[in-house]
Amino acid sequence: MTSYAVAVGGFVALILLMLVRIPIGFAMGIVGVVGFGMIVGLAPAMQLLAQVPLTVVTDYTLSIIPMFILMGVFASRSGLSGELFAAARAWVGHIPGGLALASLFSCAGFAAINGSSIATAATMTRVALPEMEKANYNSGLATGVIAAGGTLGIMIPPSAALALYGIITEQDISKLFMAGVLPGLLGVLLYGLAIRIIAAYRPESMPAEPPVPLRERLASLKDIWAVLILFVFVIGGIYGGFFTVTEASGVGAVGTWFIGMVRRRLDLRKTMTCLVEALQTTAAIFAIIIGAMIFGYFLTITQTTQNINAWLVALPIGAYGILFLIILMYLILGALMDEIAIALLTLPIVFPVIVGLGFDPIWFGVIFVMVCTIGMIAPPVGMNVFVINSIAPHVSLGRIYKGVAPFIAVDLFRLAILVAFPIISLLIPNSM
Repeated sequence: MTSYAVAVGGFVALILLMLVRIPIGFAMGIVGVVGFGMIVGLAPAMQLLAQVPLTVVTDYTLSIIPMFILMGVFASRSGLSGELFAAARAWVGHIPGGLALASLFSCAGFAAINGSSIATAATMTRVALPEMEKANYNSGLATGVIAAGGTLGIMIPPSAALALYGIITEQDISKLFMAGVLPGLLGVLLYGLAIRIIAAYRPESMPAEPPVPLRERLASLKDIWAVLILFVFVIGGIYGGFFTVTEASGVGAVGTWFIGMVRRRLDLRKTMTCLVEALQTTAAIFAIIIGAMIFGYFLTITQTTQNINAWLVALPIGAYGILFLIILMYLILGALMDEIAIALLTLPIVFPVIVGLGFDPIWFGVIFVMVCTIGMIAPPVGMNVFVINSIAPHVSLGRIYKGVAPFIAVDLFRLAILVAFPIISLLIPNSM
């Protein structure tokens, strides 16, 4: 059997395994080992299976992932999300759509110390959704706001997706983090504008609350000092060159734990619970990484990566035409797969094409993550939507997707802006 036939059979097998709900990491690992064995023999394939897991779990650069995950778990268990929502509610709750705006701003603030879209969406669903429903908000729009706001966790640094992109493509993670700042703030601005437009045309779906006295508004700010300290300390330390991104992840995790202990939000039992939760999430992610690396060896040995690269570059549609095809592919994959799996599966193939076409690799990292954010809320498998539905099953998937539809349109508009104006992504990293 030729290498081409083995490669095609491998992709078909991978799709079939995913359709029967084999976890994506295990599916890629199985196909990779079997396909590699068909080309070079069983013994080398078994040696690959033995070496790759050890290489992954001992890779120092990958330690950034569990550390930022642990930081987010500590932040969630310390109640920081609730304090963010309370402060934002005090300042903007009195305007139409104010609670939705408060949820959005809380998502942005929590994303700055979390790095995970799913964790942000899950946490804010527990914090903000009950309050919006008590205020007679349309439940579909309320969950749509949280689902969209949760995607900010994948863009605003620290971002696990940007970190993984940097590791796979060997780019400077600190520059990638800085590249995500302005696109993330642009997302907050455009989401906020969408909320205000919806509230103006459908005021009954997002009623305003009574205004809060100025004294209470000012008092609400004292509870968010921890979030500000963590963000300035971690991101400021990276931007200022005081420590590397990997060091920052450890410092951020320890700092978040210390603040939780000082404020008596964490104790030994809760700390152990956080460690177990972070370990479970990390294990799931590392299983995907291991499977993807094995599958990557299979793609290399069959010359699949090189052949696809040559085919894309030879297309007579120009650099931006090829970029459009790649973005379209990611939009489709993002609606079907987890962003980590997408990154590990596709970036080894796509990234050389992007560089060969002359596009900036830091800018493309932002574009890649931006497309993943759309996939997090797009049907049929928007992960944020399913997470919210699992926490609030009384709101159907259909209602959540209907509520999130305006924000998908906003994201497509933001994506077009970021493609047309790369300076938005590159302004801060170019100043480092």
